[in-house]
Amino acid sequence: MKAYLDNAATTPLCPEVLKEMLPYFSERFGNASSLHSYGREALKAVDIARDKIAKLLNASPSEIFFTSGGTESDNWAIRGAVGISKKDKKHIVSTAIEHPAVRDTLIELKESGCEVTFVGVDKNGIVNVNDIKNAVTENTVLVSVMTANNEIGSLQPIAEIGAFCRENKIPFHTDAVQGAGAVDLNVKALKVDFLSLSAHKFYGPKGVGVLYIRQGARLKKMITGGHQERNQRAGTTNVAFIAGMAKAYEIACRDMDINNKRESELRDYFIKRATSEISGVTLNGGLENRLPNNANLSFFGIEGESLLILLDLHGVAVSSGSACSSGSLEPSHVIASLGNSPELAHSSIRVSLSKYTTKEEIDYGHDILKDSVKKLREMAPLFKQETGKGSYV
Repeated sequence: MKAYLDNAATTPLCPEVLKEMLPYFSERFGNASSLHSYGREALKAVDIARDKIAKLLNASPSEIFFTSGGTESDNWAIRGAVGISKKDKKHIVSTAIEHPAVRDTLIELKESGCEVTFVGVDKNGIVNVNDIKNAVTENTVLVSVMTANNEIGSLQPIAEIGAFCRENKIPFHTDAVQGAGAVDLNVKALKVDFLSLSAHKFYGPKGVGVLYIRQGARLKKMITGGHQERNQRAGTTNVAFIAGMAKAYEIACRDMDINNKRESELRDYFIKRATSEISGVTLNGGLENRLPNNANLSFFGIEGESLLILLDLHGVAVSSGSACSSGSLEPSHVIASLGNSPELAHSSIRVSLSKYTTKEEIDYGHDILKDSVKKLREMAPLFKQETGKGSYV
């Protein structure tokens, strides 16, 4: 048996979405920028998709811009806000738990002379609105706060932050990539100026996303070389993927309540089993204000990467809370931001469910997890000493 429990990384393509996309790979292959009938047919599909997504976001079609995914959308919002600003000194406010698409972009801008404030979060991974307010200065050109955290699923008070930013005429961006399909993204209610989406997080294709740009808000364009997307984002229009994204988001919003209820019940069932049957387990983040499909757990005395590999050998796919690069293991900045020790941050894994996840998969995944933790702890001298069962060697 296998269990795919890494849906926060990517979701499988919905069959209805694939059906929507297929014609644009074959008989409707035209370039949407062409003036002949083939091009007009392709452009019509893009216009329908734009209208559909705009309606679901409570936006206008003219506010929807298609991109290659969440990373490009985040970069465009952040770099575009800095690039368009006329202020001599430029300051950005964000949080300590942002996705690397935002975090790494901000670090690079900081190295180039832009001032950046990373606001901390509480033990549940939620930012305090007052901390955002206090971080703002007269030089602030953008506030960027994610809707839902990609590692621990914590939901941020976007509407409150948006209200403050709108009142003070500060551009506000939210990376809504992880929350799309699980959270109502009414851009007017949230009072956001810029919002990022990525289709593969809600059963759509990889390689296509959206940046919502509120009418009147301005960004410097990043990609030049063509007049696509109303002369704001050059590049041949990805018709098939755009049509697929719109269909995927339509289905995700239609079934949101049903999917959220089912996934949260399975998530809670998994967490209850793990915390009651395995010792030394910590749930990262609170159960309240959390995505319905997310469970991030730390296991005292073991490495998250080792656990991930052992699970994978038995067909169980999860993500580790830490990242390995250049031979140097660094703990997750998100888990560390909760006030956890580096050791605990190193030992985290993320389990994320989908609308297709079954109870059988959850039970199989948990059983393999329980056995794997036991095996790794038996080999770990640190765990043996801490529990009085052995000594360092």
